[in-house]
Amino acid sequence: MLNRSCTKPFLFGTLVFILITASGSWAQDDDIFGIDRKLRGSSRKSESDLGNVFRNAIGSFSFEAAVGSGLHSTALTFHSQSPSEYGNITSVLTDNSPDISADDTLTFRGTQFAQFAQLGVKLNIFDLLIIGGGYGREWGRMDPLKIEDYRFGFENPNYTFDKLFGTVGIVLFDANKRASFLNWRYKKYDSNNFYMQTERRLRIQQEYLWRFVLDGEFGKLISRGNFDSQVSIDEPYYGVGFRIERDLSEYTHIYIRPAVSIRNFNYGRADLMESQAMTQTMATIQVGASLRIPSTKRCKVPGCGVVMKHIHNGVEYRGSSIWKRQHRKVGQWYGN
Repeated sequence: MLNRSCTKPFLFGTLVFILITASGSWAQDDDIFGIDRKLRGSSRKSESDLGNVFRNAIGSFSFEAAVGSGLHSTALTFHSQSPSEYGNITSVLTDNSPDISADDTLTFRGTQFAQFAQLGVKLNIFDLLIIGGGYGREWGRMDPLKIEDYRFGFENPNYTFDKLFGTVGIVLFDANKRASFLNWRYKKYDSNNFYMQTERRLRIQQEYLWRFVLDGEFGKLISRGNFDSQVSIDEPYYGVGFRIERDLSEYTHIYIRPAVSIRNFNYGRADLMESQAMTQTMATIQVGASLRIPSTKRCKVPGCGVVMKHIHNGVEYRGSSIWKRQHRKVGQWYGN
């Protein structure tokens, strides 16, 4: 039988041996299939340097589609040396040409609805700026413009415009800015205040799915079916919008965007060597969906069932489709 003087060293050595053996097995379990679950911000996306640069670059691009409706208010400032030559100016009551002199200046106004659809591509620059462009088509009506008892009519009640546009937006608030705001808000508490610092970390770790972007849009309208052959669109249009996005996953989101734009037309009479200025204010609301190009490849390692983002041999992979969340919370574990 071992005496007490030998028992303590023997038990201590046995315990150390067990811990070393267990830690080795845990390391093997953590590295099973070559998986390293400790993701780093500088993780590679491809084994080759060129592929890594390419995949990091395409991850900043997204494609989107949207539909919307709008209300346009048009004002035509009429002043002519030969007003009687404009047969499309009539009286609302008599349908006859009204008595307008060369000294008169009239502003005809009208309001109508329009619908549109568009496709676009966006580039996200460090979650600070978002630039992009796209193509759209607009369908609308242009009824006669009116002032008091006068009306200014056009050849067609309907029109179809194409538009080529560019956008520049600034991210006002998102998950990263929310984290920075919370860090600033809790900065007044001492770092040794365990309760408040724990609250800060928990709030930062909460899932925040919203993004708010203030953007400007500029572009050119192209007539595919104008409301009048005398109307020309020579100037670019410009506008501003407020975009509210909600993430569905790391790569997909939906958004709603109210916006206002200004468009300028000219109603020109070549035979009279004069033109009338038309200004149109368009208030729109659009709803769309966006798909960001995944920079991380889908994991195809045999036997690997990890559904979150993870690393094999220094290269980052995703374990779920782009329609699913890559880093899921409790209650979100369904399918891959």
